[in-house]
Amino acid sequence: MREQWGAPACPPHVRDLRDEVAGFITERVIPHEAALDAGATDALVQELRSEARAKGLWGLSLPPELGGNGLALRDYAHIAVAEGASDHGPAILGSALLLDVRTLAGHDRYQSRLASGELTMCNAMTEPDSPGSDPALTRTRASRGPDGSWTVHGRKWFVSGAAHADLAVVLARTSGGSPGTNGLSTLLVPTSAPGFRVVRELPVLGAGGQWEIALDGVRVPADHILGEEGKGLRVVGERVRLGRLLRCLRWLGQAQRAFILMRERARTRSISTGRLADLQLVQSLVFEALLAIRTTRALIFEAVALVDADQDARIETGLAKVAAARMLQQVTDAAIQVHGAAGLGPDTALPALFRTGRMARLLDGPDELHISAVARRVLR
Repeated sequence: MREQWGAPACPPHVRDLRDEVAGFITERVIPHEAALDAGATDALVQELRSEARAKGLWGLSLPPELGGNGLALRDYAHIAVAEGASDHGPAILGSALLLDVRTLAGHDRYQSRLASGELTMCNAMTEPDSPGSDPALTRTRASRGPDGSWTVHGRKWFVSGAAHADLAVVLARTSGGSPGTNGLSTLLVPTSAPGFRVVRELPVLGAGGQWEIALDGVRVPADHILGEEGKGLRVVGERVRLGRLLRCLRWLGQAQRAFILMRERARTRSISTGRLADLQLVQSLVFEALLAIRTTRALIFEAVALVDADQDARIETGLAKVAAARMLQQVTDAAIQVHGAAGLGPDTALPALFRTGRMARLLDGPDELHISAVARRVLR
């Protein structure tokens, strides 16, 4: 990744590491994307992870006590853009575990095994019959038994990786009536527990990886509650706030990948009157895509700086999230247009990148949620 794709410039002490990560993603992860998209065998995933460990690229964002590099967010942000060029990059390099290990702080028997890649975890928040943007309407319930354990009943959907996860973080109502934000708790549910059932896979615009699950009387140990009882939205909120920012950084990496594909197509594709790059309409697409990347990058890194300084970044994160989602869809759409029919087929990454761009406008809260939240704060 060259500095010309946007400011701020990568700090010198991070640049070599970022370039190593970018090279690993390009040379080792991207060639396996088709297999990884199709649910590649665990052997391939472990092989790539072993290579990453051998090169010192594993868990760059994880705490040192959990086998990571412990990079500060302001430094890791540049790495996140590089590894995010592939949807599989964060998982292969261990950075996708950052939110999980932070969520499980204090649960040592699981935290270290998650950080090593031995265990995997999914997050079950949204439900088929309740709007995901309003957790106060959560219907899944958990009742406490005489021995202090919990019994969970409910249904969740659009749960990433649920079919292969060892643990699930489940938002459930432990007290109070619905609707209401009080009485919601987050429970750590072993997926091997009786009553935990994968109902079906939910293809998203033709791609798999999302699942619907049922919790039919699942017993959960008393100490498997995360945070305080009835304060589950705090746990969810802390996770989501950082998660949104990490997604923005990775979407930026994917948009840069689409931009490079578009640029190379325009420069090398010949038509009867010359190159595509010589057409003003193509030049306009390139200009607007680059403008979107650079302006969005500035918004994202402004939010990164505030979060890294432990300051309130709710407005900046909301702006960055909406801008990044729009930007990824805009840039990938332009790249597809420049590729013509080839941009719709299996020979480039553009269909998958475009699909991610469309999903981005709903992931971690729809655009409308962030637009309203930011506007309300500004108008107070």
